[in-house]
Amino acid sequence: MKKQGVNHKALNRRELLAGMAGLGLMGAIPPAFAQAAQTAAAQAAASGKVLVILELSGGNDGLNTIVPYGDDAYYRMRPNIALPKSELRVIDDHFGFNPGMAGFERLYKDGKMAIVHGCGYENPSYSHFSSMAYWHTAAPNSGEEYGWVGRLADEMAPDAPANYLMNIAARQSLAVRSERHVPVVFDSPDNFRRESFFEEKEALALTPDIGEVKNPSRRFLLDIARSATDSAALVRDAWSNYNSPVDYGVAGLDLPKVTAMLDAGMPTKLYYVSYRNNAFDTHVFQNNLHRRLLTYTSDAVSGFMQDLDRIGRADDVVLMIFSEFGRRVPENVSLGTDHGAANAMFVIGSQVKGGHYGELPSLTELAEGDNLAYTTDFRKVYQTMTQGWLGQGNTEKFLGGDFGRFGMFV
Repeated sequence: MKKQGVNHKALNRRELLAGMAGLGLMGAIPPAFAQAAQTAAAQAAASGKVLVILELSGGNDGLNTIVPYGDDAYYRMRPNIALPKSELRVIDDHFGFNPGMAGFERLYKDGKMAIVHGCGYENPSYSHFSSMAYWHTAAPNSGEEYGWVGRLADEMAPDAPANYLMNIAARQSLAVRSERHVPVVFDSPDNFRRESFFEEKEALALTPDIGEVKNPSRRFLLDIARSATDSAALVRDAWSNYNSPVDYGVAGLDLPKVTAMLDAGMPTKLYYVSYRNNAFDTHVFQNNLHRRLLTYTSDAVSGFMQDLDRIGRADDVVLMIFSEFGRRVPENVSLGTDHGAANAMFVIGSQVKGGHYGELPSLTELAEGDNLAYTTDFRKVYQTMTQGWLGQGNTEKFLGGDFGRFGMFV
């Protein structure tokens, strides 16, 4: 799994990290609201706690992911695409995972997975673009400018240390847009460098120290250029040195890249990845495609957890999984499902108290449009991650209110 294209003599990962620390680019200063919040944030920073977020784009069908086989209404509503109990990976007397989800079944039975039911919000949008924006900003129907992960980073580290926030994607997600931080955004680690003509390469690689720069705009641009060059070199070097025997399955969903960054000692506390390209928008002949998608997801997540254990970071990392909406309860005439509302979320990690959380939505008392009525505001799960896991006591600035939290962590 050796990666090519990195000049190791040009940059040493540990030396560069040490140099950045010496320049004051890596510390995390907790927000000064209340002593309790300061203490909790300091403890989280000291313990090295990390949150990884996985987005399943397209609107995953939660009912055929964690299947309520114990409810007859499920089979009445889906006479053709409902999954029989005999095919499921049964986990209790009501639910079973989709047949392709062996990895999720193991994680749940090992007590490392929390399933949160009925996640959604008031006045749901059935547009991919709008609903995803609401989940990205944690501000439904508001037009919020910054993402909730970006606002969280601003609260956790207001002095904006370098490489604190990472988004592995072809382009930056709204979720990580921040007022103070410049997220590290990359797709292929080997090619994470500034695009240029060959003749420009040498000049652009230089970030000379030209002394004090009084012009604030120029100073800002120079700082961004230096940070981008340093971050790109760190990412390429971390990926080049990553070599794992763990099998992530057919599609790693960028999770091996997260492991590589963690193993390299990157100071990143917040990672954002996704199953891209509206993959879960299963309107037509859903079952076979959906099973494959869930198999890829389950295998990748299971591999990620194994790899974290291998590098000694399993106790430091929690993974949260969501989709922008669920699907309607009844199947459609094309043997698929249409855009819906409430859905299940998943939280996974060795420090998670596994089990079911939230109230089960009714399959008979449906909301408008034959949709599951939400029973858990999705921001309660976000608050559980930020307060319960990362130790951020004040949620007003990055969630816009207090939504409560689950007692989900050991």
